[in-house]
Amino acid sequence: MIRSCELTVLMPCLNEARTVQACIADALKYLATAGVDGEVLVSDNGSTDGSVELAQAAGARVVHAPRRGYGAALQAGIHEAKGRFIIMGDADCSYDFSQLQAYVERLRAGAELVMGNRFRGGIEPGAMPFLHRYLGNPVLSFIGRLFFRTSIGDFHCGLRGFSRDAVLRLGLVSTGMEFASEMVAKFALAGARIEEVPTVLRPDRRDRPPHLRTWRDGWRHLRFLLLFCPRWLFLYPGLLLASVGMLGFLALQPLFGLAFSMGSRVHTLLYMAAAIVIGVQAVQLALLTKWLGVVSGIVPEPPWLMRTKPLRTVETGLLFGGVLFLIGVLWSIGILYGWGSSGFGALNPAEGMRVVIPAVTLMIVGMQAVAGALFAGSAEICWRTVDRKRNG
Repeated sequence: MIRSCELTVLMPCLNEARTVQACIADALKYLATAGVDGEVLVSDNGSTDGSVELAQAAGARVVHAPRRGYGAALQAGIHEAKGRFIIMGDADCSYDFSQLQAYVERLRAGAELVMGNRFRGGIEPGAMPFLHRYLGNPVLSFIGRLFFRTSIGDFHCGLRGFSRDAVLRLGLVSTGMEFASEMVAKFALAGARIEEVPTVLRPDRRDRPPHLRTWRDGWRHLRFLLLFCPRWLFLYPGLLLASVGMLGFLALQPLFGLAFSMGSRVHTLLYMAAAIVIGVQAVQLALLTKWLGVVSGIVPEPPWLMRTKPLRTVETGLLFGGVLFLIGVLWSIGILYGWGSSGFGALNPAEGMRVVIPAVTLMIVGMQAVAGALFAGSAEICWRTVDRKRNG
């Protein structure tokens, strides 16, 4: 039976021969000095430079992550960790593993996630590229705070501690650098107790470029933030556009007596129709994105989605969209009948378009709803099938 302990210091490793032993020595020094029952665990991600042998010689336990990627290495380490708490950090000497007491104290006091804050703790000269320090990290951290209603000041600090049981309940799936964002987002969505401690960032001591790629990994972080919380990118703008379009439709009706000529009224009506269509598309995309995230296990199912489960059927979507489409078709038939009753004579384009535009808009929105319902149903069936094959 594997003996458990209080703390696992976890270090993902990919060709860190130059620095891994120094990091392990610092971590072991902390455990001995603080009297903490713990271990140092290195999760190797396919090193070919002797990092594994050096880590074992320095006193660390080594596990091998079968899949490549920062997140994959950390997931393997988390599952193999013996500690009740885990503190993770890169094995490149950018963080001081001998200074972990603040993390341990917060975890012992009940925090489920303890984030380091490099902006409060200090960033030594040369430790963080200018673009990361003044654009990437501040922008992504601001987006994270906005999306997930948390006060975390440094979303991407690599030194962080957490409860092993709590993190396993989250069902983390990312294999790349975006794993860092997924962890914070899921803890926040779960309503976990999250705290921060000042952390010093030092220049790493590697003799090679870092694994992090500024634009590629920055986009992957942003993409996952948007997937976890699509309301700011799609839902809110979509609702605003659709609302403006609907209000515009009403305001442009003759009974409101607005000072528009018929020609200008029709052109404005066309733009209002475009606002409705684009707005509905954005709202639908937000809902589908959230739904796909829930079905795939990337994000937890929010309460509002649980409450609307009886309405979230393919049949409901087909009925709603079909009714809108049918209204638009019947309206169009009525327009055609009225034209026929007048002998199919010459039409006043402005007057004709005033009634045609709403009818066509209903047809477009109805067909969007039908297509969205079919897509959601197909995606769920496909994902459930893949999941059964994977687990069976």
